[in-house]
Amino acid sequence: MSKSAWKRAGVALTAVAVITGVAGCQDGDDKAGAPAQGHGDVTKVIQAAYEKTSAAKSAKVRMTMTLEGVGAESGTMEMTGVQGWAPAAMDITVKGSMLSAGGPDAPEQMRMIMLDQVMYMDMGAKQAAEMDGKRWMKLDMKAAGDASGDAAVQKQITGGLDNMNQDPAQQLALLLESPDLKHIGAEKINGMETEHYKGTLTFEQMLKANESSKLLSKEEHDKLVATMKKAGLKGYDTELWVTADGYPARMDVDMTMAQGAVNMRADYSDYGTKAAVEAPPAKDTVDLFEMMKDFGKEAGQG
Repeated sequence: MSKSAWKRAGVALTAVAVITGVAGCQDGDDKAGAPAQGHGDVTKVIQAAYEKTSAAKSAKVRMTMTLEGVGAESGTMEMTGVQGWAPAAMDITVKGSMLSAGGPDAPEQMRMIMLDQVMYMDMGAKQAAEMDGKRWMKLDMKAAGDASGDAAVQKQITGGLDNMNQDPAQQLALLLESPDLKHIGAEKINGMETEHYKGTLTFEQMLKANESSKLLSKEEHDKLVATMKKAGLKGYDTELWVTADGYPARMDVDMTMAQGAVNMRADYSDYGTKAAVEAPPAKDTVDLFEMMKDFGKEAGQG
C-alpha cells in the first residue's frame, strides 16, 4: 500500500482517536445506568430526555468537529449518517480539511462503518488498485485487544471504539453530573423549537465518569490529570438543545487548552430510525491488523 494510503488511514484513525478522547469520555455500553438526580426542573427535563433517547436506540446524526492549534491535524471534519447505541453501530460519511491532509490523492470524502467492535474505512477506488481490488480497510479492535493477552488492554481498546460511537443517551447522563447545569432559554434549532441547557465538567469529573479510567493506577491517574492541567485544560463546556418531543436536537462539546481548542457539534434527527448497518463483503476488505502482523514477521526475518 502506498504512503498516501497509509497517511489517509492515519488521518482517519486520528479522527477516531480525537472523537474517542474528547467527547467519548464515558463508557460506551449501557451499564452506566440512569443519571443522578439533583438539579430540580432542569434535571427532570434531561432525565426524561435520557430515558427517551435510551429507548430510541438509534438516530440520524450530523457531527462537525473543529480543531484549532491542536497538533498537526488541525482543521475541520464533518460526519453524517446513522448510528445505533443498543447495540453500538455506525455508518457515516466523513469529509473536511482533516481528511484532505492525507495528500493530493486523498478522497474528498470517506465512508466509515463500525459494527461488532470492527471499524471499516473506504479507502477509495484509486487505493483499491494497490490492494488487489479491495477498497475497504478493516480494523478489528477486539482482535487487536485479544492479541495483547492483557485484559486491561483489551477493555481499553474495545471500550475506546464503543466510546467513539457517541451515544447521546450517555452524553445526557454525563451532562447531569455537572454542578452548574442550567437552563438558558428557548431557541429554534434546525427549524425545531427547543430549550437550551448548559453545563461544565472538569477533566477530573470526565475522567471519573470514564469506566476505562478505573484501569489506571493512582500514579497514572494523577499524572494524566497533571498533564491535562499543564496543557491548560480547564474543563468541558457542554450544551444541549431539547425538542418539545423530549429528544436532543443538538449537543455541543467544547474543550479549550493553552495551545488551542476542540469544538464538536452533533445534530440528531429521526430517532428510532432503523440503523441497518452492514459490514462490507469480506472479499473487498484488507485487514489492517493482519497486515501489520505480516509486516512484523517480515521485519523479524530480515
